[in-house]
Amino acid sequence: MSFQPNAFDPSSQPVQGHAQPQVQSPGWAAQVLNGYKIYGSEDSEVRALNGVTVGFESARFTAIMGPSGSGKSTLMQCAAGLDKLTSGDAIIGDVNISRLNEKALTLLRRERVGFIFQQFNLLPVLSAEENILFPLTLAGREPDKAWMDHVIDTVGLRDRLSHKPSELSGGQQQRVAVARALVERPQIIFADEPTGNLDSHSSAEILAFMRNAVIEFGQTVVMVTHDPVAASHASRVLFLSDGLIVDELLEPTRDSILDKMRNLGG
Repeated sequence: MSFQPNAFDPSSQPVQGHAQPQVQSPGWAAQVLNGYKIYGSEDSEVRALNGVTVGFESARFTAIMGPSGSGKSTLMQCAAGLDKLTSGDAIIGDVNISRLNEKALTLLRRERVGFIFQQFNLLPVLSAEENILFPLTLAGREPDKAWMDHVIDTVGLRDRLSHKPSELSGGQQQRVAVARALVERPQIIFADEPTGNLDSHSSAEILAFMRNAVIEFGQTVVMVTHDPVAASHASRVLFLSDGLIVDELLEPTRDSILDKMRNLGG
């Protein structure tokens, strides 16, 4: 039986103004529907996304994998509203972000989306605590003290809150970045190679915490990675090739992921 890219995207109500594709059920935290991302034109045209349709379920840890150039980072950036699709729809919750102006899109990202990047993206002049609170400070909102305390204790940063990034190890800096993403209680967190700069011990700790955030906090995490060990912490792995979802694994293991990647040439 051949894999159907839309098989795990049951449709519900149509997107207003479009007969196809259709918006998914409320269980999806984010979706991309018939998404194309095209760079260049004519002979130099590159299709990073080639009509991809995918949903990311709420309260689930999903990993995205694929060979170099398969479109996995592009998919994440378009789903998160960091880049715009050439055509198609990107939806976060019940909002079609493809139709928002830049101001509204910035506000939505600030209120609903958390980000974790490979480079940590911490402000060097701020303490760990100030970095964690920075998105809330920017939005003019007060933190939920009990929730913040829970996050800080869970990531093990209580005795490092006054330290600047230069005084923290790479693993500790990424813990700050993870706490910063979680403290706002976003609808969805997008993580792009979040353990790419970490040693194996620090990577395992960060990935375990991200998985626990899904299980214990009901958080939704979507992670792009090339590492089968990292992806094995997710409960669902999607595989891209040539800008399309071509396969998936549920409750993956390192070995089952490696088998799929070999078939894709990754």
